[in-house]
Amino acid sequence: MREMITGARRIVVKVGSAVLAGRHEDELDEGVFSLLATEIANLKKSGREVVLVTSGAIAVGMKKLAIKKRPVSIPEKQAIAAVGQSSLMSIYEGAFSPLGAKVAQVLLSHDDLADRKRFLNARNTLDALFQYGIVPIINENDTVAVDELKFGENDHLAALVASLVEADLLIMLTDIDGLYDADPRQKSEARLIPVVEDVDHVVLGWAGEARGVYGTGGMKSKIEAARKAAHIGVPTVIASGKKEKSLGRIVSGAGEGTLFLPKEDRLTSRKHWIAFSARPGGRIFVDEGALTALHKGGKSLLPSGITGVDGRFDTGEVVHCVDHRQKEFARGIVNYSSHEIEKIKGAKSADIEKVLGYRYYDEVIHRDNLVML
Repeated sequence: MREMITGARRIVVKVGSAVLAGRHEDELDEGVFSLLATEIANLKKSGREVVLVTSGAIAVGMKKLAIKKRPVSIPEKQAIAAVGQSSLMSIYEGAFSPLGAKVAQVLLSHDDLADRKRFLNARNTLDALFQYGIVPIINENDTVAVDELKFGENDHLAALVASLVEADLLIMLTDIDGLYDADPRQKSEARLIPVVEDVDHVVLGWAGEARGVYGTGGMKSKIEAARKAAHIGVPTVIASGKKEKSLGRIVSGAGEGTLFLPKEDRLTSRKHWIAFSARPGGRIFVDEGALTALHKGGKSLLPSGITGVDGRFDTGEVVHCVDHRQKEFARGIVNYSSHEIEKIKGAKSADIEKVLGYRYYDEVIHRDNLVML
């Protein structure tokens, strides 16, 4: 287990607003930025590549505008993020520059990663930045995101970035030491869990929402991010970012924080994109026979097993696959549009051409483009 951390060459570091905050909730500690920059610069000197996923644009904007209460409406958040984003990058520039390290701002929205072509374009850009020896600093593009497009918080974004750059390790820095068996802020006897072997079966227990003026995530969202990373074979460490030299201790394998082990049956990058990055355009309902064939037989989804379609989508889009109880059990890329599937549902593959006048594929979703959830 230690080797998967010490041997990591490409690392995604996520830092939340709770780490960047000062002693008082309504201020940010710029000294933390300097300490973080120093640690990342040291990782680079050791031959590693580092991506920093940061929160803080809204927090900095709130400070500049002397706003004490976090806004609720999307337009207010967008406006405050616009005020704060340039200043946030200025702080990071000031922290990295004396160390001889160059940084680049990368703003992402869900659409950038939901579209496969834009996903690959973003990957190519980040690869080019690595070649130049630059530290990409990634944040959600708050100024253009709307409620249904937002990542929700940067924990989710960090997991998607780990897939995007094909990282070896995801480190999530927060304001507590890791995952406990109870809330350590309420129960002094709570014990730190050093290793989670199967993140799919973590009992969330007390893990709830974030506290404080700036934060939007919580331990629950970090566990979910660790789950997404685990399914592409990326280990995750959740640890305190409030301790000095915490990053150095983590990558040295000193046992800092909680380590979430990767899944052995890891998804390919493409299937991980289908499962977690893409935004499904509709739903396909399947019968019990098709459900069994997909679950146990590793089969493709044929039109004969489809009972209904919900939503409008085109060929090549990702859709939800749901059973008769309307429970999602898989996601996949369709070979036919919703209009076409509505016509061929329940039909045999050999009859597709009779119904439509043409036939692209025998399968509505090929097994290679299907991810069981």
